[in-house]
Amino acid sequence: MVESDLSPGGDPLRSFSVAENGVGEGEIARAVAVIRAGGMVAFPTETYYGLAVDPFNQEALSRLFAVKRRAPDKPILCLVHERGQLGLLARRVPEAYEPLIASFWPGPLTLIFEAREEVPLALTGYSGTVGIRISSHPLATRLAEAFGGPISATSANLSGLPAAASAAEVTAQLGPDVDLVLDGGATPGGSGSTLVGFAGDEPILIRSGVISREELMDKSGREIRAMVLQGGEK
Repeated sequence: MVESDLSPGGDPLRSFSVAENGVGEGEIARAVAVIRAGGMVAFPTETYYGLAVDPFNQEALSRLFAVKRRAPDKPILCLVHERGQLGLLARRVPEAYEPLIASFWPGPLTLIFEAREEVPLALTGYSGTVGIRISSHPLATRLAEAFGGPISATSANLSGLPAAASAAEVTAQLGPDVDLVLDGGATPGGSGSTLVGFAGDEPILIRSGVISREELMDKSGREIRAMVLQGGEK
């Protein structure tokens, strides 16, 4: 463990630290302070570890792309704590998404929405769309709830390298470029979140993942066309 010297009222970006298993409310509060100060927090999700910044903070977004060495045309997905926060990022919810939201949220299903004008273009990869999900991981849920708004959740890795499934893998790839790591133990790894977009109001499977196309069609009651993209980072 890297000991933190972050004290109440101090600079939340003063040092790199790892909050280990048994993350308490103090560590969650520290993580929220880091994000609000423009910093970056790694945290576990139901698939891999993600990187949280404030998606409305342009400087934090720029740093996130730089740390990951991520191409600017690749969008950054976000987590929300509850469905009521969708309107902070999305223009509307396609009707075809309703049964998917009811069946698979919280969980490893990322849905693509038309982004609101207020959403930074960099977050959307200059596509005008934004990926959103509600995580089923308890630590991710606590972090999103405590922050009180959307947070980024792109995979905690250098672009092109395997996504990190543990705090140790996060630090091995990104080291002190991440301001705080919330160590919630190993994540399942394997497949990432399933990614579903839309054409008109019809859902399209953009990326295969934990939830299969067959499961999506079963719950939605309609055909879901699949694109060729398979796997990949979040």
